[in-house]
Amino acid sequence: MRRCVIVSSLLETMMFSSSDFQVTGEVKLKADEVKLNEKQIRLLDYRCASWLQGNFSREVLNHYSITISNFPFKGCLTLTFFVLHTFICSNFICFIGRESPSIAGIINPGSEGFQKLFFGQEEIAIPVHSSIEAACSAHPTADVFINLHHFGGHAAASSMSALKQPTIRVVAIIAEGVPESDAKQLIAYARANNKVIIGPATVGGIQAGAFKIGDTAGTLDNIIHCKLYRPGSIGFVSKSGGMSNELYNTIARVTDGIYEGIAIGGDVFPGSTLSDHVLRFNNIPQTNILMSSMSQNDGCSRELGGRDEYSLVEALKEGKVHKPVVAWVSGTCARLFKSEVQFGHAGAKSGGELESAQAKNQALREAGAVVPTSYEDLESAIKETFEKLIEEGKITPVSEVTPPQIPEDLNIAIKSGKVRAPTHIICTISDERGEEPSYAGVPMSTIVEEGYGVGDVLSLLWFKRSLPRYCTQFIEICIMLCADHGPCVSGAHNTIVTARAGKDLISSLVSGLLTIGPRFGGAIDDAARYFKDAYDRGLTPYEFVEGMKRRVSVCQGLDTGSRAETTETRECSFCRNMRTLIFLP
Repeated sequence: MRRCVIVSSLLETMMFSSSDFQVTGEVKLKADEVKLNEKQIRLLDYRCASWLQGNFSREVLNHYSITISNFPFKGCLTLTFFVLHTFICSNFICFIGRESPSIAGIINPGSEGFQKLFFGQEEIAIPVHSSIEAACSAHPTADVFINLHHFGGHAAASSMSALKQPTIRVVAIIAEGVPESDAKQLIAYARANNKVIIGPATVGGIQAGAFKIGDTAGTLDNIIHCKLYRPGSIGFVSKSGGMSNELYNTIARVTDGIYEGIAIGGDVFPGSTLSDHVLRFNNIPQTNILMSSMSQNDGCSRELGGRDEYSLVEALKEGKVHKPVVAWVSGTCARLFKSEVQFGHAGAKSGGELESAQAKNQALREAGAVVPTSYEDLESAIKETFEKLIEEGKITPVSEVTPPQIPEDLNIAIKSGKVRAPTHIICTISDERGEEPSYAGVPMSTIVEEGYGVGDVLSLLWFKRSLPRYCTQFIEICIMLCADHGPCVSGAHNTIVTARAGKDLISSLVSGLLTIGPRFGGAIDDAARYFKDAYDRGLTPYEFVEGMKRRVSVCQGLDTGSRAETTETRECSFCRNMRTLIFLP
């Protein structure tokens, strides 16, 4: 199965919490590592430039040792995919509407080349690499690996290989069902090497107008509807991908939209936690580069089960989060059940009172988070908190911009009935327009159910009708007698070449006959000789096959491999038929 790695230059702003950096008391920056003049900054993606001039001039620089010499300063995000999903890849590079594609390369184990993808109105060629190492070597600025493999065990192995690459800092694992032991090893390695894992079992994440992972936020229409084509003011993190997509819409209705949204994944052991991302959102400062002065209003949505919310509670109590937090833990209906219940994900399982939704919501409320009394009130809570920040002058809503025009895929447009396309091929042999192909009006299911033979099918294809059984049997006998039994079709090829060269029929026929030998056509002749000899000597099929195995390496006309290895299979069906037709009087 094909796999992909997506690598981003901008996810430095997205994928690291405060715990991911080593505290040194000062930031080490070399003057020759970052040299940006006004013209260069204008050429950069404005979010990348804003993060550099914002974060590196504020308090983050006073607390963390950050080296930015390897930051890929390009005018677009660069990605590398592992597992090719053409539709997802096309949406990935098109939803932003930027001038250059955001995918650096695709990894397809065992093969190399190029993959065509639509970028706007044009098709572009994305390089395909045979290994993770080759892709990382070819694209050193790609630092985010998105693993779209569907099988947990394979996804864990390839993700570990990606984490061991020095250029990869962030790995997103879409697959669910990653073995818990493998997940623990991935998390331990990532934390030891200051790398970040999103997932497993995640639908991905999105930085509005800049970057998205996998199939996050759905179709392009939904991305535009949820205002995800440009950054807003809300930082959102959830365990559930479905809940993320639903709340992107909710947030867009009552605020200016999200700045970034992450689904950490539904497995028991997520690579990064809710508190990691909330603390990270808290450290993203106000900046004028993103159209207006902005402050992130951190939204957090979760399910019952696990105790990750309590680390967020501690962060709130200790004053590590100084921005408003709107939180809601789903699953309050669990108390209505008499026994322990699990909602959706492996991690959404209540194991005690402290892991209940009510206990978590109450703890978050007491710690200072805005927690509604029910999910129905969550939209109002978000709206009130957002409007309060506006009244206090702490936030200015983002000005609306015209979303980029993304061409609709032709196949999707045809299915939806928006366009019609003329046919290019007229086929009188088969009809493939319906749910199943049909031959001369006979559906494929009928052909299978009624046991049509080769002759019956050929009568439908060639003669456009069902011929009598004796006719179809004659066709099948002709095929059996005339079929090429050798690996080298030199006779047929030579006859065709000679005929095309303008020679007469006899010359063409002879040119083919002269190449008949042990490797072409001769198998039938040799098999006839062997059968005749065995019949004259009165051998049984078993004696015949065993004798042939001792005399020659290949028994012409028979398969003497695995079928002759055991007592039960030595007398194969072909031998039994031959005994009836030849050996028995």
